Amino acid sequence: MSQRIIQINGLIKKELSRVLLKGEGFDRHTLITITRVETTKDLAQAKAYISVLPSEKFPEIMDFLKKNIYYIQRELNRKISTKRVPKIVFYKEGKTEEADKIERLIGKIHKHDD
Repeated sequence: MSQRIIQINGLIKKELSRVLLKGEGFDRHTLITITRVETTKDLAQAKAYISVLPSEKFPEIMDFLKKNIYYIQRELNRKISTKRVPKIVFYKEGKTEEADKIERLIGKIHKHDD
């Protein structure tokens, strides 16, 4: 991966986080995190992986993001000054859930050892 793509990924992650942080329509008891961004080499698309806590809220948050993608994209276009701003597509972060499951399993093992 080129240094340029790495920098763009970081910039998109930072700006998306800002847009979502000030975004209205979210339950204040829901934590939404942009865990990583993967931009294509031609800057056509950026996959933004999100984590939602509590995880039961994920479908509701994803629905909200899809309905408001034009607003989110417009805000991102204003904040990022590159020749081409990638189209954002949101995905569920699976690695966070996997880590959470592993932690819970380890916790259960420790309880049984006591």
